[in-house]
Amino acid sequence: MTTVWTQARRATRMNPSIIREILKVTEKPGVLSMAGGLPSADTFPVNELKAACDRVLSQAPREALQYAASEGYAPLREWVAARVASLGMTVKPDQVLITSGSQQGLDLVGKILCDAGAPVAVETPTYLGALQAFTPFEPIFASLASDDQGPRPEAIRALPHDAPGTRFSYLLPNYQNPTGRVMGAQRRVDVVEASRRAGVPIVEDNPYGDLWFDEPPPDALSSLWPEGSLYLGSFSKVLTPGFRLGYLIAPPELYPKLLQAKQAADLHTPGFNQRVVHEVIRNGFLDSHIPTIRALYKTNRDAMAAALRDYLPPGCDYLSPKGGMFFWIRLPAGLDAMALLPQAVEAGIAFVPGAAFYAHQPDPRTLRLSFVTLTPELIREGVEKLGRLLHEALALAVETAP
Repeated sequence: MTTVWTQARRATRMNPSIIREILKVTEKPGVLSMAGGLPSADTFPVNELKAACDRVLSQAPREALQYAASEGYAPLREWVAARVASLGMTVKPDQVLITSGSQQGLDLVGKILCDAGAPVAVETPTYLGALQAFTPFEPIFASLASDDQGPRPEAIRALPHDAPGTRFSYLLPNYQNPTGRVMGAQRRVDVVEASRRAGVPIVEDNPYGDLWFDEPPPDALSSLWPEGSLYLGSFSKVLTPGFRLGYLIAPPELYPKLLQAKQAADLHTPGFNQRVVHEVIRNGFLDSHIPTIRALYKTNRDAMAAALRDYLPPGCDYLSPKGGMFFWIRLPAGLDAMALLPQAVEAGIAFVPGAAFYAHQPDPRTLRLSFVTLTPELIREGVEKLGRLLHEALALAVETAP
């Protein structure tokens, strides 16, 4: 008898990451990829990590290689609690849960807070990975009307209140992926006040907050409403993504269930990785390391901004980001970023079409460019290729217009 596998209903809602699929295509020789949101490998502190590995294996080999606490390595949790004070947050270490990247944090949030048919509010557009994490739990996404500072307070006030009620708003206030926008101080106050009045908690994701170029962003949303906020952070963008190390800060009443979901997922994040990272950062290393990342990324941001001005055709709309890793571009009418992608790869340049970042009504004219993995010279070369492709596509659209 042939075994027939019956998949769960949630499995049919899972989709591959378009970014990961694009990265496979861009591995072909000669393609300049501005697609993936990968930190520059030039920023990885290899020597410091190597020395920390040696110290951990010399000083606590049995503990580092053994099973560990699900909550995370206690000294690292204490470090996180102290670190977020700079964002205006007052946090106890027992509110910190170490996760296998902040992506796991999103998955845990989905497991604990999402129900089939219950609304979850997201920005327009929003982080593709969050949509992937929440979708299997069958929420109904409510797209918040947004501008260049993020969601509008009136959109939050208009969220559904009737049972089952909007479970939370997922927000990225700092150099958002994909748009690069940052929420101003007054907008943060207004968004939190609207959330309080609507009774809609906030899930705040902040992987890019340290990557500011000229001035730091305002205090965290979570500092304005601690009991109504859940905060996600990551070491991927400031240290190394390969260790898959992030953290989640939750109100005390929510923490136990998130911990149970973590235990069911993987028991604990690798203890060796946690100890190595703590060994690197415990004496203030990030205070000197992060400014070098900012300087590199700002140089690249400026190079891309200059290239976009020089090579993109009229009608392209974008803002120069004040931090983070991305430019978000809206193409002239008549162009479709997804349709143009195969031609772009053939021409030697890759980007991420923007449609995948929308929960509803995707805008086919949008695309995302990362400016952190290529040199300024290659950024200019890549944008020149993109500009040439767009000019040709516009000319063809005019020729074929009825």
